[in-house]
Amino acid sequence: MDKQFHQLHHEGLLILTNVADATGARIVEQLGCEAVATSSAAVAWAHGYADGNALPLDRLVSTVESIARVISVPLTVDVEAGYSVDLTRVAQVIEAVIAAGAVGINIEDGASPPELLVRKIEVARKVADQRNVRLFINARTDVYLKGLVPAEDRVAETLKRAALYQAAGADGLFAAGVSAEYEIAALCQGTTLPVNVLGLASLPSPEALKALGVRRLSAGSGIAEFLYGAMAGLAKGFLDTGKLDSSHLKAFTYGEVNALLKTAGNA
Repeated sequence: MDKQFHQLHHEGLLILTNVADATGARIVEQLGCEAVATSSAAVAWAHGYADGNALPLDRLVSTVESIARVISVPLTVDVEAGYSVDLTRVAQVIEAVIAAGAVGINIEDGASPPELLVRKIEVARKVADQRNVRLFINARTDVYLKGLVPAEDRVAETLKRAALYQAAGADGLFAAGVSAEYEIAALCQGTTLPVNVLGLASLPSPEALKALGVRRLSAGSGIAEFLYGAMAGLAKGFLDTGKLDSSHLKAFTYGEVNALLKTAGNA
């Protein structure tokens, strides 16, 4: 599975419709997905936690195990920032998700210095090597998503981080939040890592992305956001009328779902 997952990043554009649970994983596998990816936000929300390194490890592991049990394609797991700044704890997280069935991970830098993610990637690679797993480490940088540097510096900063992460052992670069065609092209030309982008509404078509050199397209938490919005719409309609009317459904935003759980006192 691990070698197969690596190969999928060199055969065109790998499209991942991120899921929260085993049933979602089975659905997307049946629809033809060549691999299954979790959304860290969706998994956290499903367990009643806000996104943001708050999900307990046992909940994450149980989700990974349940997904791995029902699919026959590679599984990659979003581990946020490793759920800790402590490298020993990060190693435990990586060990646990590999043991549960993952052959790939997403791990992000967020607002932390890139040197911290470098150390986390080194730890993840060491853990995977000890288990004899060719773990696909997809290094997510939030330069775009969190606006970490001025707009005119984002390509250069992303490529600078890509080089650091690749040297540490990363296999892919997730430039979450980039959407302009010329910036995507510059990123793909500026690194030998397979480039992953997030499926924003403003993104070029999959065909255009493939031509630009993108190798992975992720839905992120977008599917979960729509599903929770649909649930709220259906529930409100049923409360008001006693009927299930799906004609006026709309997605929740990431912020709306995350805020619901932050106010629950478990962020």
